[in-house]
Amino acid sequence: MRILLTNDDGVNAGGLKVLETIARRLSDDVWIVAPTEEQSGAGHSLTLTRPIRLRKLGERRFCVAGTPTDSVMMAIAHVMKDNPPDLVLSGVNRGANLGEDCTYSGTVSAAMEGALAGIPAIALSQCYAREGMGDTVPFAAAEAWAERALAPLLAEPLAPRTLVNINFPALPPGDVKGIRLVRQGLRDYGRLNIIQRTDPRGYDYFWFGLGPTVETAGHRTDLEAIADGYVSVTPLHLDLTHEPSLERLAPAYR
Repeated sequence: MRILLTNDDGVNAGGLKVLETIARRLSDDVWIVAPTEEQSGAGHSLTLTRPIRLRKLGERRFCVAGTPTDSVMMAIAHVMKDNPPDLVLSGVNRGANLGEDCTYSGTVSAAMEGALAGIPAIALSQCYAREGMGDTVPFAAAEAWAERALAPLLAEPLAPRTLVNINFPALPPGDVKGIRLVRQGLRDYGRLNIIQRTDPRGYDYFWFGLGPTVETAGHRTDLEAIADGYVSVTPLHLDLTHEPSLERLAPAYR
């Protein structure tokens, strides 16, 4: 099995090293094509206004001066054009990609691009316990639990144009309670926390804080699974059409 690894934290990120360790347990044919620098929050953006630069760093290891989407495109359509990957793994992201994070996440978007190309694609993210951890974020839960989370997904073909989003809780591996297959959650952004500060020159700047979780019956969302100490596994699809609205609006357009 030929595996493409990418991420949004950049080619030198610690989480990518962890992902490579995970991937090499599955295959000895592992390729890395990742952004040169961190692209967190880049979403599914594509670079159109400047050239894309590709650099070979070593055997089967490349970096792209662009977004995660650029990286996957370059990998599939150029670097691995003659023998494309059988699987795309994106991550392991430093930080959660839960709920509506998926729409902003470069990690999830890189997996989206693989899915659009018809390749099974999975995003992996490691939650952490508190802000300000930087490069000290521990990836032990991801490293210990990834194979168990991936095994059922690799045993059965994924549906066309779908991907899977996996998150690992901020716990030591032995404290993780198990794995839950759950829906995508939603935070209450009506209570979004915006932090305002002033720089040394007297100009204001802002940080966005995450809103609280909206709890659901049975705790069956990714947000709640992580809060309860489980690995969350969430299938996502790329068809954004809202079927009930199609049916509701159809009479108005006849």
